[in-house]
Amino acid sequence: MANITLGGNAASTVGNLPEVGTKAPAFTLTGVDMAEKSLNDYAGKKVVLNIFPSVDTGTCAASVRRFNQEAQSLDNTVVLCISKDLPFAQKRFCGAEGLDNVVMLSEFKNNQFSDAYGLRVNTGAFDGLHSRCIVVLDENGMVKHTEQVAEIANEPNYDNALAALK
Repeated sequence: MANITLGGNAASTVGNLPEVGTKAPAFTLTGVDMAEKSLNDYAGKKVVLNIFPSVDTGTCAASVRRFNQEAQSLDNTVVLCISKDLPFAQKRFCGAEGLDNVVMLSEFKNNQFSDAYGLRVNTGAFDGLHSRCIVVLDENGMVKHTEQVAEIANEPNYDNALAALK
């Protein structure tokens, strides 16, 4: 269980992020086209999991914009932006912002992903949503870097995540 805060108020998650050096848990999420997408769909690529509560908040939107910008120059890498938002909201956001270098994925159907990755908030105002996390995987699906952002309102450390891709 990770102890985090939201606006300084204590919250926690259902578990902890996968350990660096371990195989990333498999998952199936929903894309903006309503098709199922799995981790296997990105086999052979480096993967950045940009995980957040909702694209309709300032910090979450900023992280999607930043990774969209960074993704332009990343070789053999895909950035997956994952939240509980409905795919329609994710598609609307990316369309309005002109963001097309990231893949938006939704976990609106169940908690399989957030429970496997230990990041679902289980106390406080964001109970049931994702905590803010970054997980970086290598081409073989091995965890290279993780960050559980201690204060949900704060942005992740982009530089550390990007450095893990090298």
